Amino acid sequence: MNRLGLLIAFCCMFALGRAGAAEVKLPDFQTITLDNGATLLLTPRKDVPLIATTVLVRGGSLADPAGKEGVAELTAGMLEKGAGDRNAAAFAEAVDNAGGSLSLSSTSEAVVANAQFLSKDSTLMLSLLSDALQHPRMDAAEFDKLRKNAIDSIATAKDSDPRRLVGTYADAWLFQNHPYGRAENETSLANITLQDLQEFRRLHMGGNRLIISIAGDFDSAAITHQVQQLFGHWAAATGTLPTVEAKQPEKGRRVLLVDKPGATQTYFSLLNVGTTRSDPARAAQNLVQTAFGGRFTSMLNTELRVKSGLTYGATSRINRMRLPGDVNLTSFTKTETTQAAIDLAIATLDKLHQTGLDAATLQSAKNYIAGQFPPSLETSAQVASSIAWLTMFDEPRSSIDGYLSSVEAATPAQVAAARAIYPQSKDLVIVAIGDASAIRPIMQKYGPVTEIKLSDPRFSP
Repeated sequence: MNRLGLLIAFCCMFALGRAGAAEVKLPDFQTITLDNGATLLLTPRKDVPLIATTVLVRGGSLADPAGKEGVAELTAGMLEKGAGDRNAAAFAEAVDNAGGSLSLSSTSEAVVANAQFLSKDSTLMLSLLSDALQHPRMDAAEFDKLRKNAIDSIATAKDSDPRRLVGTYADAWLFQNHPYGRAENETSLANITLQDLQEFRRLHMGGNRLIISIAGDFDSAAITHQVQQLFGHWAAATGTLPTVEAKQPEKGRRVLLVDKPGATQTYFSLLNVGTTRSDPARAAQNLVQTAFGGRFTSMLNTELRVKSGLTYGATSRINRMRLPGDVNLTSFTKTETTQAAIDLAIATLDKLHQTGLDAATLQSAKNYIAGQFPPSLETSAQVASSIAWLTMFDEPRSSIDGYLSSVEAATPAQVAAARAIYPQSKDLVIVAIGDASAIRPIMQKYGPVTEIKLSDPRFSP
């Protein structure tokens, strides 16, 4: 373990000793606007000599050109494949020699950079981060390797672990013809050129889109000057942020069957449109989510795994975005027990709507969240990330500072109403990956079926 890893481990141990507090609040932070309009967020924490940084550049995969889904993700990947006067190997070596970490990726709404480093290495690491974002080398050979690896990764998942792709197929099916359903696939990745990445950078990366959140052991005046020098002159992106209309929840059922000939298991997801990050009922909804499918002792896992032995795991999830994302139930089972598992998942959903949560289950869910939430804000990296995303979505800090109080204060009536976050069983969008020859008649019982092959180089018809 390198120096940084040892310090992070110490920091976590120190923080865990304080995790029993009744309420968890963000530390105070300072908001500074750089000369070019970029937002700098500073959160001093002097407990250990570490600094963590989360950088968001607004405009992620929602800005991918049609038919070239994956441009944002490949662009993010290329930013760390050499920058400034360092090629890919030299850039990685510079990060490693500092004992730090630096990674870049893309979400639907932003290109994201995360870095951690020792305080004494802030000059080097912030310079590397600046080079990655503003002066990437965009080498053609590195691009070819990165694109090939992305295509191969999808093919490998299809061949060896389709479970990794259930959510991708599910979102593509639910959000068909909607930006939230546009996933990168083998065909779209193959269509992307290095010029597409350069154009994405020109249109969607610039100082006017930039949020830099820094937490840790630093001098505020010194690091503000440093960031201004490195990032404050980055020119504005020339494009406009993509606009998206909210998708309405679906009525009725429709089924996507993804054929994997000879498959011995069926991977399935039952879903519909859910809610947003800003939903005021978030705390009550999370209590329902925890009890229904968010922990080992949840209703779903108890019925499908513990009692019936139909699966090794069954979960539910609420994916909140700026606009409503999806809410889903996901599991897998042997091919021969496909109907039994899906029927039981639907019956458990019906039970949630019909009987709700008793007082003991509700209190248990409150206790569970009270134990799970504090560790999500222990480290400087977690704090920097949380503050960056709050700023990105223009959310008040009370959405974190008051979260545990909202959970504890949630009434039985509020929790009962929050069950509506889950669809009624008559209104389900269903995806199943499995041997179509064996499960086709079964899936036809749940609604009209559209069928594609797992080998098809896309995630929707």
